[in-house]
Amino acid sequence: MQCNIDARGKAGRLIIGALFEGVGLFLLVLAWVGVLGGIWPWYLGVPLVILGWIGIFEGIAGWCAIRALGI
Repeated sequence: MQCNIDARGKAGRLIIGALFEGVGLFLLVLAWVGVLGGIWPWYLGVPLVILGWIGIFEGIAGWCAIRALGI
């Protein structure tokens, strides 16, 4: 994978990834302990955690999948 984003893009992806990760984990923990009821925290929390992982990976690697596709 060749680096296709600059330092500003890396920082932005790390910050957004960390925010998604934090919000997703927060929702999952609240659902786990029973503060939030229903299934919606799981349906929202799990994708946020996965998107957070992807954003953090892109920030560390300096490679953006969407830019690699030409979008």
